[in-house]
Amino acid sequence: MESNGQDKPDDSSLRPVSSLRSHFENMGKAKDGPVQAVQATHSPPARNQSPSPKPPPVPDTRPSRSVNLPPETGKPKPANLLTTPSHHSVQIAAPPPLSPRPIKPPAVLIEPPQSPPKGKPFPVLQSDTNTLLNPDPSKSPNTPIHSSPRSFKIPSRPNTPILEPGRSPRLSAINQPPSPPPPRRSAELRREREARASPPIPPPINRAEKPANRLSRLIENAPKLELSPQIAEQRSPFNSPPTSGSSPDNDEPPVLPSRPARSTPQKTAPRTNTIPMGFDPPPVHHTIASIRRDHDANGSARIPIVSQPVEDRPALPVRPQTITDPAPPRIPANNTMKPPPRPPRPAVSTATVVTENPVSGQPKRVVSTPTTQFAPPPTRNHGRSMTVDAGSERAPIEFQEPIRRPAPANTDSFHSDSPVSTSTGHTQLVSQFPDATRVNRRPPFIKQGVHEIPTKYDTRIFDVCGQYACTTGHLTRVWSLLDGEQVMSFAHGEGIKATAVAFKPTADVQDEGTRLWIGNNIGEVIEADVITQSIIGNKTNAHGRYEIIKIFRHFNEMWTLDEGGTLHVWGPDSEGVPNLGLNPHQTYRLPKGHTFSMVVGEELWHATGKEIRIFTPTASGRNQLQVLMRPLVTEGAGEVTSGTLVKSQPGKVFFGHNDGKVSIYSQKDCTCLSVLSVSSYKINSLAGVGNYVWAGFNTGKICVYDIAESPWVIKKDWQAHTNPVVKIIADPASFYKLDRSQVVSLGADNLIKSWDGLLQDDFLENEMKSLDTQYCKFEDLKLMAMTWNAGASTPNSLRYSESDAMFMQNLLRSSDSPDILIFGFQELVDLEDKTATAKRLFKPKKKDASDQEKMSHQYRDWRDFLVRCLDDYMPADHLYHLLHTATLVGLFTCIFVKSTVHTRIRNLSSSEIKRGMGGLHGNKGAIIVRFMVDDTSLCFINCHLAAGQSGANQRHNDIAAIMESAVLPVERDPSVRIDSYVGGGDGTMVLDHELCLLNGDLNYRIDTMSRDTVVIAVKQHNLAKLLERDQLLVARRRNPAFKLRAFDESPIEFPPTYKYDPGTDNYDTSEKKRSPAWCDRLLHRGFGRIQQLEYRRHEVRVSDHRPVSGRFRFTVKSISPKKRTLAWADCQQRFENLREKEANEEKLQYLMGVVGYDAETSTKLIREKTTRKEHRSTSQPV
Repeated sequence: MESNGQDKPDDSSLRPVSSLRSHFENMGKAKDGPVQAVQATHSPPARNQSPSPKPPPVPDTRPSRSVNLPPETGKPKPANLLTTPSHHSVQIAAPPPLSPRPIKPPAVLIEPPQSPPKGKPFPVLQSDTNTLLNPDPSKSPNTPIHSSPRSFKIPSRPNTPILEPGRSPRLSAINQPPSPPPPRRSAELRREREARASPPIPPPINRAEKPANRLSRLIENAPKLELSPQIAEQRSPFNSPPTSGSSPDNDEPPVLPSRPARSTPQKTAPRTNTIPMGFDPPPVHHTIASIRRDHDANGSARIPIVSQPVEDRPALPVRPQTITDPAPPRIPANNTMKPPPRPPRPAVSTATVVTENPVSGQPKRVVSTPTTQFAPPPTRNHGRSMTVDAGSERAPIEFQEPIRRPAPANTDSFHSDSPVSTSTGHTQLVSQFPDATRVNRRPPFIKQGVHEIPTKYDTRIFDVCGQYACTTGHLTRVWSLLDGEQVMSFAHGEGIKATAVAFKPTADVQDEGTRLWIGNNIGEVIEADVITQSIIGNKTNAHGRYEIIKIFRHFNEMWTLDEGGTLHVWGPDSEGVPNLGLNPHQTYRLPKGHTFSMVVGEELWHATGKEIRIFTPTASGRNQLQVLMRPLVTEGAGEVTSGTLVKSQPGKVFFGHNDGKVSIYSQKDCTCLSVLSVSSYKINSLAGVGNYVWAGFNTGKICVYDIAESPWVIKKDWQAHTNPVVKIIADPASFYKLDRSQVVSLGADNLIKSWDGLLQDDFLENEMKSLDTQYCKFEDLKLMAMTWNAGASTPNSLRYSESDAMFMQNLLRSSDSPDILIFGFQELVDLEDKTATAKRLFKPKKKDASDQEKMSHQYRDWRDFLVRCLDDYMPADHLYHLLHTATLVGLFTCIFVKSTVHTRIRNLSSSEIKRGMGGLHGNKGAIIVRFMVDDTSLCFINCHLAAGQSGANQRHNDIAAIMESAVLPVERDPSVRIDSYVGGGDGTMVLDHELCLLNGDLNYRIDTMSRDTVVIAVKQHNLAKLLERDQLLVARRRNPAFKLRAFDESPIEFPPTYKYDPGTDNYDTSEKKRSPAWCDRLLHRGFGRIQQLEYRRHEVRVSDHRPVSGRFRFTVKSISPKKRTLAWADCQQRFENLREKEANEEKLQYLMGVVGYDAETSTKLIREKTTRKEHRSTSQPV
């Protein structure tokens, strides 16, 4: 197509759609006629676009750029501008002809991006966020995305002051990094057609004042727009010009990229996110994107206008191809701005497809004012603003998919330094609960000082350092952990409440623990001196009127965080300590909704609900604030409530959740390593103490976990507080200050309690048991136990059937003459007899009645029957004694022992636990009998639990009540406790005993199966299928609080023992048609010193239950007192060695990891302190 004249536009393509467009085009027509005539000779005849008018004079450039008109005011064909006489045609699917182009645009074209920002949201941020801009200086933050037509006629790229007519896109591409291959042409054609079909959609129209409509169209059709794997193979997705993959007809080079070469990866990073977008959606206007960014998933309102033009310019990657135009003043400016935002992670600024890596540094920190936290990261350069979390369902497809893919090869440098925020790739879900078989329930009371301090007021916030513990709320009080006395107390005034407290670093390490920073609900920070008991400084409105929710100590800095998300970093003053008389060195904006946070090395791990974000605040403000582009979310776990670090697990961060789970993250790459279920209760606090993790629960209990084994092992479990545990603090200064390891807990009962972090008693007990072969002799005893729900039958009932009559005889003769015989019966009385039940409930009992009088005739009949059977069926040379009988509304326990064992038994006692009718009635419950054989404690439990197919939880509660009830006499002798009891027990509970045997009608059923299915499986001998649904076995696998998890049971190889039609072998055919189940069980707990030899059932048809019996081998011990004394001394020496080793490690860790000294200085201080201590000890009179 030829131009109609040198001073006239192309009439064939001029189709004004509005008077405004026509007006502006006619204005250009008068000015640019001569130049257009020259260029018209090179325009392709088939193109029917209006020619580009001559660029307006310099004075008109900036005003035209500042005009923010709708997209329609500029030509919807953005590729018509900035063409040179020699390359102005781009033939793509019969494209319309390009208009003539000016040969020499004014040199002032370099100026527009230098103008001050005129964007809407925060113009004041321009100076602060320049360092976060991408290296492309042409991405002017103050230029509207859609500008006037006049601006399209002016090449707005500051790096193209001169047009070079002789350069073509092909020549330009040859000198640049590898160009995309031609196969991308298909996508280019499609993009071209889509762009022409919907004029307002083309993304490159006004990206910070694009040079020309034609160039924008060229870039839109460039191969870089095609989402092909070839792009991922490039070192940078923008190392090739958009036109390099086009046909040779693209004679018009993208002259606009004539800036200095931007081939380095760091310079092309700004446009990394334009590739994986897909470019199907239209570009987002910078004002809309600003609003979106204000509601970003990270919670911080990052809405600077400086980054949006970058995100809406997919064409800019063409610049690296033309190194012709120098424009040096602009490029160095951006190059110098790049390193400050993130020096430790330079790869963030490389030309990587950030959306393919979920860890792009999303929010960038530049300066100290809170508003600077809204600055955009240089990697957020999508053609459309990603205003939602990349992992969210609301995220666009172009963001979701690349996030989950591994980054391409050209992002290796990014991967090397940036952690991955995806937590699901390598997460190990540990289904096994911690092993509770060897749990110790003895509270680890501190050996020196007071154990318990009542605060005498409602407090939920406290901190500890050495001998002082500070609690705060409406009152702030400091307590001495040595004598429990109150050291300081003051009120905050009406309506003012302290909400955060932390001990402040001091210039002299000897003064550590004497200064406090206290934050309150009106945003004020107060400094108090414990020694002088006075307020020595304060900073009013330090956080405006926002409530301060957390104060952190980081070496010699203090960080204060408020509920609005503002984080102040108070660096050291000239004296090396933070000073409230000065302003904070840096201020950052973090997300709101804080639930937990802690300092991990140089980072702040910040949790809001289920999301965890990582920040790197510093007093200098020279590195990036946010480490990850999107938050970490632990799959399958609840909200984060606590966290800790463990010395023996370096590089790992532990988080507790409100659903009883613990997640473990890698500090190096931020991946979730595993998720463990440790409890069914909310974890309120975690603390790493030595090699263990201490957890405080909502129940008031504290558990200590040994995390070196898998699954974890519960070392301790005790009731620390009557109300929920609020917080546990492992005092890092305790060894250096007090020469002891102390862990302090605060409960909702307003009590401060100190615990022994070394667990000395547990250590000594475990060491003694490990050495018991040195001072003990062992002997095996044979034991037989039988359990049977007799269904109110009597001994005479056994006579009606020959097989029933032989039951007891066969049982005893096959028992191999055991040393101990245990008979446990249930329902020896009719529990459904309402008259008898009423008598048992309301008839008063004789207080001074003998056992014979207390026992009803049913129990006496069975007792006498058993005695006769032993006399008749056991060998004559084996004499048995009736050791004990006990009854409880249908329950009957009868114990016989051989005469050879009878003399070795002592400390016999028994008790009963009622569980029926809320603990008032004994129709359900247990009988507990315990005694000592030599120096071994034995405990036998006969129980009858709640009935019903759906009563599993009630049965769990019954078992818990039986195991946790302290109903037996206490053992007073500490040495006997260590030698004869386990788990730190004193003999009052079942699990305190070394050897335990539980029998009874436990009433656990088979779940999720119909009666007919169960019956068919039993007939087919498919017991494995039924055992998979057995409620007891399922609870042992899945319920961490289930008390029978500590017990063992031999494999069941016999059919279900319940429920039969009495007198038959048919399962229940009554109206209820109850499903068969293994209700009658035998379980044992002996830490390897109980061996079950037999587990079987017997065919007695008089009841609806079948009896179950088992033969066992119990190993008992006898202690040599002299040898025990030597072993005890050995254990004491072992503990002292351990204590010395731990003390040296903890002191060094405190001085280096908390105070901030180097290794040499820390070692010197420890040596000096040890010398002074030894000198004091030697100078004291003997």
